[in-house]
Amino acid sequence: MADVWLRICGGMIIFIFGNPDLDFDSLPIKLLPRLQQDFPKIEFKALDPNEEWNLPEMAVILDTVVGLKRVTVIDDLTKIKNSPHLTMHDFDAGSNLKYLQKLGKIKQAVVIGIPTDYSPEQALTEIKPIIASLL
Repeated sequence: MADVWLRICGGMIIFIFGNPDLDFDSLPIKLLPRLQQDFPKIEFKALDPNEEWNLPEMAVILDTVVGLKRVTVIDDLTKIKNSPHLTMHDFDAGSNLKYLQKLGKIKQAVVIGIPTDYSPEQALTEIKPIIASLL
């Protein structure tokens, strides 16, 4: 599905979500230099989780996802479980994506989810074929 979007959009951007200050959520940021090196034709954009996102209508995202046992492609945002929302700080990426979709700001998002306990090597081994398939 994402390959069709890329042809329509004329280029490929993968948005990197993560928080370098939280060990369990920093892996996508740590992978960024290696991904840029291995996929020079793709633009990778790191987004701050605490700022407003300006995403295209159809977005490909790399993020850590709590509860995964292996790297997983999530192409249906309804499959993302809501976390408890006690304050705005609890409004995580999944909730924000669902909100943007509900508002009509994005039509679809494909999330390449990484388990929180993966090493960089393990993550790259599973992520690289997925990204290569999008080209």
